[in-house]
Parts: sequence; C-alpha cells; structure tokens
Amino acid sequence: MTRVLVLRLDSDGDVLLSGPAIRAVAAGADEVVAVVGPKGRQAAGLLPGVDAVTEWRCPWVDGEPPPVTREDTDALVDALAALDADEAVVLTSFHQSPLPTALVLRLAGVPRITAASVDYAGSLLDVRLRPGDPALDPTVDLPDDLPEAERALAVAGRAGYALPDGDDGRLAVTVDAAARDEAAAVLAAQGVDGPYVVLHPGASVPARAWSPHRAAEGAAALAAAGHRVVVTGAPGERALTAEVAGAVPDGRGVDLGGRTSFGALAAVLAGAGVVVVGNTGPAHLAAAVGVPVVSLFAPVVPPERWAPYGVRRILLGDQGAACRGTRARTCPVPGHPCLDSVRGAHIVDAVARLMYGE
Repeated sequence: MTRVLVLRLDSDGDVLLSGPAIRAVAAGADEVVAVVGPKGRQAAGLLPGVDAVTEWRCPWVDGEPPPVTREDTDALVDALAALDADEAVVLTSFHQSPLPTALVLRLAGVPRITAASVDYAGSLLDVRLRPGDPALDPTVDLPDDLPEAERALAVAGRAGYALPDGDDGRLAVTVDAAARDEAAAVLAAQGVDGPYVVLHPGASVPARAWSPHRAAEGAAALAAAGHRVVVTGAPGERALTAEVAGAVPDGRGVDLGGRTSFGALAAVLAGAGVVVVGNTGPAHLAAAVGVPVVSLFAPVVPPERWAPYGVRRILLGDQGAACRGTRARTCPVPGHPCLDSVRGAHIVDAVARLMYGE
C-alpha cells in the first residue's frame, strides 16, 4: 500500500487551494494523509481524496508561531515516523521555504520528498522544482505568477501524480447531509426561505478585510437593491457580523456569525446567488462550492495567485495601492484606501453583473 503525506501547514484557504493537488495524489496512491496546521484542519476534513488528517502547528509557517523546542520536534518526528509514509509532497507558497519541513520529514524516515525551493536542497529533497521568473531565468520550471491551486498541482505533478480523467482541476469540497441539514435549519430559524446574497465581512488577516462601516454600508445597499442579505463570520467575529447585519433596515439582515460549522458554512455559501468576501478562507470555500464571488481584494498579495479560483468573479479594490505586494497583515496606509474606496453601490453593481449579466 502506498501512503503519501501531503503537507500544507497554514490556513483553511491555503488548504482548500491544495485540493486539486490532493485529488491528483489520491488518484495514484492508496492512502493520502493531509498534514495541516490547526488553522487548516477544518478545511482538510472537507477535501475529497483525504483519508486521514494529522495536525502540526509548524513554527516556521504559522502566523502566530510557537517556539521551536527539541522536545516538540522529537515528538513530531516520532508522530510522523509512526505514519510509515512512502513519500511526502510539501506544498508551500512562493515566500515559504519547504526545507525545514523536509528536514523533519527526513528525520522521520520519509524516503521520498517533493517540493518547490529556490534554495539548494542537497539531500533534503528528492524532487525539487525551481520557482522564479522564467523571463529572468530560463531554468525556472515553476513560474511565480501561477495561481496557487495550479502551483500546488504542478508540485504534485512533478512527484508523478496527475488528476484523473474527468477532473477539471477546480476547487471542491464534500458537503455531507449533516452539514446541509445544519445549514437549512440555521437559515430556516432566521426566516430565510428564498434567494439570498452572502456578505462575509471578516478576514483572518486584518489588512485584507473591508472596514466594518463599509461592510455595513454594503449590506444596506444590497438590501435596498432587493437582495436578502445573509452575513456570515467565524465565532470570533460575532460583534462584526451583528454590526453589519444590524445595518440592514427593518431587521432584514440575517446574522449567522459563529452559528455554523465549517461544513454548514459551505452549504450556506452553496445556496447563495453570489458571495461578497475579502481574500480569506470563505472566498475559497465559495469557489469550492461553485458560487460566483465578488472579491474585495487587498493587493498586499498578488491577485493572480490568490483570487478565487475556477469560478466567475469580479475583483474590487485598488490593485495599484501603496500596499501592493507588501504581504502586510495590518494595513500600512492610513484609511485603508485599497478597500475602503469600495462603496455599497460598487457591490450592488458587481452582484448584479454576476447574477444577471448586467
């Protein structure tokens, strides 16, 4: 039996974007173990092709990293060794090095490791893809401007795994009956029995979120245009979702902040006509259930890599703003102009274009 570890150690959105690569590995392996960070575990549980999930809070990937200790590293090496994997496919973003991860995998006895690395890997990698700009270096075999899902798929491909016939390479999740029932019950409890638009105002990285007052303006504008507005958010975003939903007149804004599991959130998004969301996990979850996305995209990271993949989308936000390419987690420009220049009328227009082709 061939057991392959596929590692993507950051957040839910990153794990969702790894889905096509995981399906490619699953098509050629007997068992796929997704090794993910705690912020990506709920997404990993929805991905087709994943047979088991192992959690690793990686100190060189996690945004709030734990200290590196010998005790923790030894325990991790033992846990990975116990998986008795035949190989590992390490998936990283362009700015992350896979080499510390590869070292841990080597210590765990994994015999074959594939990853993309700009740095010389020595014996840490068996198969190395070289990222970069092909215009500057003709030996590059992984262009930097690939969409993240395609980058991951290219790494899996170099390891020898391809998508099966009939797989279009888009994002996908499995939403089971329990999640669909949960979503239906939550919506029914709020009196939602017809078409709706989802507005997800929060983001895991503050620099990528629309400001609360602009999100409230957007919700009110959508309602004034005749849309039922369902506001979603994580448990820690309940104050935000209450504020945004509360801006809709006559109590017609529906606040689902913190009221759904991740699977039920996928089902809620699947029932929407359009999802309005920043560059955060639920944007990729919406893409995975095939719903058009109005993407409030802060240019702190490149949209060609990180915009919602494989669905109809409209990007809003100033892509030439001063924060462009900084990877900032907190907006470095007073007034958050890249996103706060987007007003309610812009949202209404974008939703109409996606829903009705206007």
